[in-house]
Amino acid sequence: METMKRVLGQEHPDTLNNMGNLASTYREQSRWNEAEALEVQVMETRKRVLGQEHPHTLTSMNNLALTYWNQGRWNEAEALELQGMETRKRVLGQEHPDTLNNMGNLASTYREQGRWNEAEALEVQVMETRKRVLGQEHPDTLTSMNNLASTYWKQGRCTEAKALEVQVMETMKRVLGQEHPHTLSSMNNLALTYWNQGRWNEAEALGVQVMETRKRVLGQEHPHTLTSMGNLASTYWKQGRCTEAEALQVQVMETRKRMLGQEHPDTLTSMNNLALTYTDQGRWSEAEALEVQVMETMKRVLGQEHPHTLTSMNNLALTYWNQGRCTEAEALEVQVMETMKRVLGQEHPHTLTSMNNLALTYWNQGRWNEAEALGVQVMETRKRVLGQEHPHTLTSMGNLASTYWKQGRCTEAEALQVQVMETRKRMLGQEHPDTLTSMNNLALTYTDQGRWSEAEALEVQVIETRKRTRKKVLGQEHPHTLTSMNNLALTYWNQGRWNEAEALGVQVMETRKRVLGQEHPDTLTSMNNLALTYIDQGRWNEAEALGVQVMETRKRVLGQEHPDTLTSMNNLASTYWKQGRCTEAEALQVQVMETMKRVLGQEHPDTLTSMNNLASTYWKQGRCTEAEALEHGPVTQKSTSAGSGGKLLQRYSFNILSRDFYWPNIEAKSAYLEPQNCEPA
Repeated sequence: METMKRVLGQEHPDTLNNMGNLASTYREQSRWNEAEALEVQVMETRKRVLGQEHPHTLTSMNNLALTYWNQGRWNEAEALELQGMETRKRVLGQEHPDTLNNMGNLASTYREQGRWNEAEALEVQVMETRKRVLGQEHPDTLTSMNNLASTYWKQGRCTEAKALEVQVMETMKRVLGQEHPHTLSSMNNLALTYWNQGRWNEAEALGVQVMETRKRVLGQEHPHTLTSMGNLASTYWKQGRCTEAEALQVQVMETRKRMLGQEHPDTLTSMNNLALTYTDQGRWSEAEALEVQVMETMKRVLGQEHPHTLTSMNNLALTYWNQGRCTEAEALEVQVMETMKRVLGQEHPHTLTSMNNLALTYWNQGRWNEAEALGVQVMETRKRVLGQEHPHTLTSMGNLASTYWKQGRCTEAEALQVQVMETRKRMLGQEHPDTLTSMNNLALTYTDQGRWSEAEALEVQVIETRKRTRKKVLGQEHPHTLTSMNNLALTYWNQGRWNEAEALGVQVMETRKRVLGQEHPDTLTSMNNLALTYIDQGRWNEAEALGVQVMETRKRVLGQEHPDTLTSMNNLASTYWKQGRCTEAEALQVQVMETMKRVLGQEHPDTLTSMNNLASTYWKQGRCTEAEALEHGPVTQKSTSAGSGGKLLQRYSFNILSRDFYWPNIEAKSAYLEPQNCEPA
């Protein structure tokens, strides 16, 4: 480039071509600021020398728009793409390949902005034109079909996405060959659609095929090979096979660090996905360390307001949430939400996700009115923007139902949950994981209404579906299957069927110990629930032994002030209370109450329950004045439970609150956007 500048001059066409090629290299290396600087220089020079409407000028505008797109500057990308599209329509014609490419790129920008109807309209137009002009089997036609499928996928229209993707894949196999990179990309995309439908075994089969072929054809360390490894790891993650997921994710992360560098976006994606696996394993400190590193790097490399930076902040907030650090989670989530409102707009899908997550933090803090207000806003906006039956709309309806459930508004909760369940059965099928989750949540509402037979019937159906044919659904030892068994045990517990509750509880506990490990949060929850069954059977020594083990493990693993640790302390106090060991019960209850006041606040429902429990102990000791002081103090709300019944029973139920993710779980669909008209070498 420097030689051409000196020999041919700054504005010679070959010099500008060379500058464009160097900018494309910077773009591939994610050095977007350097790419942008060169592309602006090329574009402005061509405007002056060749004119606004010269094809080379339009190409340089398109390339600059692509760099803006990668930086998350979608409004700037859109402005350039619109200008390029209109000019090409007028100068080259509606059906010229460059015009169609430009329309496809604009559609991709609309897709990132959450403007899926506009993206769909453009993509249908591009696809139909290419079918007519180039033919059904031309690679560009197949690309446009694939991109339309991606938009359907975003809209939750998985059946239509799958139909297009199968057609693309089969055509590419026949026209390009089984091992062509485009064929493998089409197989990868179909695997991701299966993933989104909860058809993880089919996703796995395709994912393994793609990965092995890419290893052989492209090499172990090719970026596409690493992407397929990352996607297969995400499938293992969904199947509850966290050890296998972790092994692949570590391999991908280390290879990307070596090949692409510590700060490349793909390296950061793999670090983020590994953090999610650590989260599912209850290894929150390791998850936090990775997420902080990702967030700080993204702030420095991409900027404070880039969508990926905001997503990394959201993921760190989720880890704080899991650690019981709700104040820190809230602070991050408010920052993410406000930034997204300003940068992406009030109704962008990512903005709505951030509002949903903040509502869940309010939920966890017992601030149910605030959770409800945000939840209603998210639900109504999603109904209007995404449609009544979009998966995200159904998630927000389910979360709002959970808020009503916490407020004791069981009739309203039930109405929403039935609607969600029936819609999911129709849209996703009887055996989809999200359908089973909604059935599980409705069963919990029936339990709270004392409708135990109905709760039991639903829970048995969920368990049997999850167990049935490992190849088809989840299998006996999948975390979700174990959770549904746990919930059925709680229904038996509520019915006084303690032997049946115990049998299921022991099975869940032993399986979790073997599959998840002795100290996994879910294992500790099942031990806690089994201890509560022992309490009601009058087997206090066994209850105490389990309770002490759970409490000490949680203190060490989660920390002294984690809500789950406080719950186990409270439950152990209940065991002491049942045994008439009131002094020991009191000591634990005072510690729980004071910690909850400091950590959760004076008026948090769990704080009020702990005060009520301590008052019950004072009553039992004949310390009536102290008991009355607690019950009639400055806090007017009073727990409805008393005595040993006031224990903070953990009802661990999968996905009562569906935390949305909009970046991490799956790596981006194989880069299959329109050709970007990069400069010829």
